Amino acid sequence: MLSRRQFLKKMGRATVLMSSGIPIIKKMQTKKSPNIIFIMSDDHAAHAISAYGSRINHTPHIDRLAEEGIRFDNCFCTNSICAPSRAVILTGKYSHLNGVMVNNNRFDGRQQTFPKLLRQAGYETALVGKWHLKGEPTGFNYWNILPGQGSYNNPEMIENGTQTDHKGYVTDIITDQALDWLKTCSTAKPFCLLIHHKAPHANWIADKKHAGMYSDQKIPTPDTFDDNYATRSDQIKNHRLKVGINQWQLHYEKRLGEIPIGMSEQETRQWVYQRYIKDYLRCIASVDDNIGRVLDYLDNAGLSENTLIIYTSDQGFFLGDHGLYDKRFMYEPSLRMPLIIRYPKEIKEHTVAKAMVLNLDFASTILDFAGVPIPKEMQGESFRRIAGGEKPDSWQTMMYYRFYESAFGVGPIEGIRTQRYKLIHYLYGDMGWELYDFDNDPNELQNLYNNADKAQLIKDLRTGMNHLKKKYAFSDDL
Repeated sequence: MLSRRQFLKKMGRATVLMSSGIPIIKKMQTKKSPNIIFIMSDDHAAHAISAYGSRINHTPHIDRLAEEGIRFDNCFCTNSICAPSRAVILTGKYSHLNGVMVNNNRFDGRQQTFPKLLRQAGYETALVGKWHLKGEPTGFNYWNILPGQGSYNNPEMIENGTQTDHKGYVTDIITDQALDWLKTCSTAKPFCLLIHHKAPHANWIADKKHAGMYSDQKIPTPDTFDDNYATRSDQIKNHRLKVGINQWQLHYEKRLGEIPIGMSEQETRQWVYQRYIKDYLRCIASVDDNIGRVLDYLDNAGLSENTLIIYTSDQGFFLGDHGLYDKRFMYEPSLRMPLIIRYPKEIKEHTVAKAMVLNLDFASTILDFAGVPIPKEMQGESFRRIAGGEKPDSWQTMMYYRFYESAFGVGPIEGIRTQRYKLIHYLYGDMGWELYDFDNDPNELQNLYNNADKAQLIKDLRTGMNHLKKKYAFSDDL
């Protein structure tokens, strides 16, 4: 059976264009530089994507990208919170160097970013959707952003500095604006379009189309939903990010009266989880539909073969895992990011990469694909060769994590992750260490830090962590 890509090649571009019911600005495919579409959602956990084996939802259009390209199974975030991760992605530098260590920091738009370098190299550049970095975007021919977090319904947007009002659902509107720009941008240059969705960030408001999804279903809870934290350090034991009444107060203030009375604490947690996870998944369904719209446009415009398309999220998210929601902690659901890339000219279909890549590496990789020199100040490495099926001998096998905020009972955190182990240090008041062995404990339930037989391993991991801190120019007072 022919794949979708092979079918389109066989039928020919003209047939596809004639069968399309939407207006198309036909793009030139003679240029060597690839077009680039970078789609990033907010708080989309990899384990809520069926291509990653989700047990709770189906994402056919994101899955299509994975089927026609490469899925990275070990992509990690260096600082799991919205604005800092976005700054890392733009600059290819750790948070302490790009200046955005916490959400309240203002991004210095004068610093170098991959969109600026692409624009200098002749690309048409655009950003549509969530910016969340304070101040106006720089390095773009066109930008149209949500102020702050933005609204799910009837959102305001700021288009090249001018406020505009929109009617409808934010995920649809962001896609509408992105496609409108694609239809009118220059055909003489390659383009780089960043599509940044608000969804599925809280408050998880679904559109009308998906409002009834899962109504008659019970979504299974994660295996770690009732984690008792018996062996964990003090900071995680004292957190305030547990699925339950506190979470409901934080993100569903107007719905508190809907919680049935007379339930036990565990029954309340289960009830809240069902409401939370269904709303979250409904928002993802809309994101997936709109990714389908983008893919269809590329097919109909004859752009698919020469367009590098990336799907990711700004970090992971707890979906009841360990009884948690939100992100911040260094456990896998928060640390791990989805990353799927399709580029038919270089990337084979149905490819899976196990190599460790970071959001720190995104900027260098995009520049590499575009044939643009990577500046020395960027700390990330290009994983283009890995995407193409190679296995570089010297590729990274460990990563350093640094989280700075002190919010919701979560204080500053640092840690190191290798292919097998993870060492976490809770820095606020030196509230403890945790060590996990993925070979024997993939769900991170047994903290091994105080096991006597792990002393040499811990010493080696701490040495590795200090090496990475030196490599990435961290000082002890950060």
